[in-house]
Amino acid sequence: MESVVDVLIVGAGPTGLTLAAELRAHGVSFRIVDRAPAAVHQSRALAIQARTLEVLARLGVSQALVAAGDPATVLLLHSTKRTTQVKLFGEGLDQTAYPFLLFLSQAETERILLGRLTDSGVEVERDVEVLHLTQSGIDVTCTARTARGQAQIGARYVVGCDGAHSVVRHGSGIGFCGTAFPQTFVIADLEADGLEAGRIHVYLSEAGMMFFFPLGSPATWRILAMAPQCDRAAEPTLESVQGLVQHYTHDTVVLHDPVWLTNFSVQSRRADQFRAGRVLLAGDAAHIHSPAGAQGMNTGIQDAVNLGWKLARVCGGLAAADLLDSYEQERLPVADSVLRMTNRAFRVATSSNPVLRYVRPRVVAVAAPLVLRLGVLRKVGFRAISQLGIRYRDSPLSVEGHRRLRRGPHAGDRLPDAPITVDGTRSTLHAELSPTQINLLLCGPVDSWTEQVSADEWPGVRIVRLNTTGGSGVWGDPTGLALRRLGLRTRDPVHYAVRPDGYIGYRAGGTDLTGFRAYLRAVHDAPPSHSTEPGRNPETTPDPGSSPG
Repeated sequence: MESVVDVLIVGAGPTGLTLAAELRAHGVSFRIVDRAPAAVHQSRALAIQARTLEVLARLGVSQALVAAGDPATVLLLHSTKRTTQVKLFGEGLDQTAYPFLLFLSQAETERILLGRLTDSGVEVERDVEVLHLTQSGIDVTCTARTARGQAQIGARYVVGCDGAHSVVRHGSGIGFCGTAFPQTFVIADLEADGLEAGRIHVYLSEAGMMFFFPLGSPATWRILAMAPQCDRAAEPTLESVQGLVQHYTHDTVVLHDPVWLTNFSVQSRRADQFRAGRVLLAGDAAHIHSPAGAQGMNTGIQDAVNLGWKLARVCGGLAAADLLDSYEQERLPVADSVLRMTNRAFRVATSSNPVLRYVRPRVVAVAAPLVLRLGVLRKVGFRAISQLGIRYRDSPLSVEGHRRLRRGPHAGDRLPDAPITVDGTRSTLHAELSPTQINLLLCGPVDSWTEQVSADEWPGVRIVRLNTTGGSGVWGDPTGLALRRLGLRTRDPVHYAVRPDGYIGYRAGGTDLTGFRAYLRAVHDAPPSHSTEPGRNPETTPDPGSSPG
């Protein structure tokens, strides 16, 4: 058997590639394998949400994703009698650096993630198929088929990112319960005349809905619609898709130059557990659902980010293996929530119920803009769809200090973003957070922090300060917006432990760090030692990491 690595990643889709980038940034030894001989060029996922862009910015890839994609903020609802414009995400535009839904094919997303890994010296081992695996008390041995015959691969941990038919999940005896929907859908990547560019178009009819998404590459448009019952067994052609489009658009849209045409069915399933000993599941290997709301790939990528820093701390000796239990405790409820939301939306969009068939084309185009005028609903909708509202308040890693704060984001919530200055240069909170360390954020006037605080006391902890005046080694908040979003007044001494994935792990008022020390000991099992070198968001400081892939 070849030498044992810390982590074996099985599957090189968006989830596996993101996990590889996370582990690379943390300096963890790993291998990433995929049974396909080459990267796929067709894919069903096509949109990246705001929160996903935020977490990928930590890895230095979001700028490239945005440059390659098509940001969409306007949706056009077409019914028989009218076309209604709906502005998406009107609420929350100042909450994130990415106030849009980015349309980019999964193949392009994978290409950019893979490019990041290649630049840092990581190679995906393709045409390697894991056949079965065996766990011991200290590692996992995988038997794999390679181009040179069978091989044994050893790893301390194995992460199955190998899709809905996951060999890793099956080999670990983890169930995958759920249901299959009877409908069949058509996907077509092609060119279309008669559509306003840069908009999401939704055509409403009694039969259902037809979507045109601005894809950009490999074609300008992607069509998504339910196939007629009589055509569900046949492979789609340009002529059959044109006929389907004609039914919805009444001859206003003409198709040509197809790049990809296919049918697919929808299932809604979740793994019974996300961890079995030294084996963990992420992405489609852990949960699959309908494409409603563009949640699937985004949920998988955020699985990888959540898991990556925890694996790094365990493999690096900064935390006990029990830290990995929090992955399932945090991400399984997220998967359940996504399944509920997408199942409801799917049933509304595809139901053959006579009342819904009547309502869809006649009421939705009129009611949607009226409902979305309500600011509260717009804000709730934006945070839900964009995944900015994901939080882990019930996690064992989320702790409120003894001097409780009454306002602002709680432990378990995403740290809000806001403009700040660093040594006189404009930046943002998110851009300055370390993506590989726990950030101890000390807020309030410098003179209120009389206790000498040194990063040498804790391994993997970076200490940063924030107040309105800034200065040498102090982040400045001249407008006070960052502090207000934290629910703080200018002179409030408060401290936060911000996780590498940007979520608040601990918060407390005052300058007594006794509670923070107890939090590190209890949650991360971190004994006093020498701190590693502080990291910084690679979107502003490109650094591919230093571990051997």
